[in-house]
Amino acid sequence: MPTELEELVGFIAHPNPQIRLVAIENLVPYSVSEPSIFKTENLTPVKHLKFLIRDHPKIAEHALTILINLTADANIVEFVASDEKFLGIALGLLVDAKEPNANLLAMLLANMTKWDGLKSIISRKQPVPGSLHSDELVLNQLMDLFVKGADGSYNKHADYDYLAYALADLSKHEEIRQFFLTQQEYDSVLPLNKIKVFTEHKSDIRRKGVANIIKNVAFDVPSHPKFLDEDQINILPYLLLPIIGNEQYDEDEMLDMLPDLQLLPPDKQRDPDNNNIQTHVETLTLLTTTREGRNLMRNVKVYPVIRETHLRVEDDGVREACERLVNVIMADEAEGGAEKGVEEEDDDDNRIVEI
Repeated sequence: MPTELEELVGFIAHPNPQIRLVAIENLVPYSVSEPSIFKTENLTPVKHLKFLIRDHPKIAEHALTILINLTADANIVEFVASDEKFLGIALGLLVDAKEPNANLLAMLLANMTKWDGLKSIISRKQPVPGSLHSDELVLNQLMDLFVKGADGSYNKHADYDYLAYALADLSKHEEIRQFFLTQQEYDSVLPLNKIKVFTEHKSDIRRKGVANIIKNVAFDVPSHPKFLDEDQINILPYLLLPIIGNEQYDEDEMLDMLPDLQLLPPDKQRDPDNNNIQTHVETLTLLTTTREGRNLMRNVKVYPVIRETHLRVEDDGVREACERLVNVIMADEAEGGAEKGVEEEDDDDNRIVEI
């Protein structure tokens, strides 16, 4: 016989919306403490939850919250993310400028991108809302939602911060890295240039996601000249500013630094999240793969910034990353100037979202 909780789960499909609301509202905490009650009958409750994201906004809110929590399970995330019809519905709702649950949809998408099969989104298209000023490619719509969400100019209910995590996971795939590095026809902008400005944003989620996107895309070594070119991506200021604080540098060091790093305010603070600092230092290390990258970092005095970061940030991961970078940029090229290979890292921070 089903337990009382399993019977309650059955009521989320009741034809009476008031009964659905009471049932699903009471089930939210159990999606964390007892997720097994949603895995009965070949995941029938999950099928019902997917349907309910289009229900009354409050019912949809609880359905999305439960789905977010359940997709911490790899089997459920594949069951949800591989449903093409559901994915289309969720993405359509996400880009609706009046959707009250847009942030929850972004959080669910961030979990769904843990499934590698979702890299197929690279070619997915859908109608674009006129107010978004994007194009039919879903990835471009996600990028424009993310940018407009920073100031709330698109949907008053959403900041779309969690799209940073979704895009970060997608950027682990080679074809999506190329998307970030390719000028888009509809606005003539490189997608990476749209998001690099968020490395110092007030949102912890945005900063973390964007830091990981940049690092993932930097595994594409042939693109490094584009990363470093002042007229293309010009990534160095966006990597160095988050890791520099209010420390003072010798005049001879300061004069050769990038203009963006000179005359910083006395209250300048480095990123409070040491994981972000480590990620940025690791990205800088990736960009030393070519001789041109190493020479540029020497010329613009990256070493003093890394020296002070190593001294002032009490974190083993940060210090180890700093030491690896210093070993490269301070090495004698005459002893071994050959180009280095780049090995991809498996990010331990899976960023599964739970509510």
